[in-house]
Amino acid sequence: MSWKNAACAAFFALALTAGACAQSESSGATSGDSSAEQTLPTEQLTIVTSHGPVRFTVEVADDDAERERGLMFRRSLANNAGMLFDFPQPEHSVFWMHNTLISLDIIFIGTDGRILNIADHAVPMSDAQIPAAGLTRGVLEIAAGRAEALGIHVGDRVQHRIFPN
Repeated sequence: MSWKNAACAAFFALALTAGACAQSESSGATSGDSSAEQTLPTEQLTIVTSHGPVRFTVEVADDDAERERGLMFRRSLANNAGMLFDFPQPEHSVFWMHNTLISLDIIFIGTDGRILNIADHAVPMSDAQIPAAGLTRGVLEIAAGRAEALGIHVGDRVQHRIFPN
């Protein structure tokens, strides 16, 4: 492989793993893994909507391995549950649904704790890139359709310890 091809392959691999729902080829995880539905410790998160506060119990993915695995291989997600991806260094997040079995709403949250954009009903198992509309401090994944059902919109404020008051 030429250095040009190697550089392109490295860039592509980096781009694919930049999203929280990415997985490295070397991890060997499959839907049959006993660890496929491991959960992380949970915390409370509130979104202040025009209809009032909406509360979720979220798992917090705050290291590279947790962000890479995301909600892959999960077979269900409770209506009041989700996963918050914590990016201590704000970035232009790009997500995908690789190895994610359930449809999700992906909520991109800016550095000020306000919702930048919402990708609703993300397609399970898709490798299509889902980008943030700006610099993100966090990304919240919840069950598909919940954002609309609960009246969650762009500009709403997310309250959690990682966002400013």
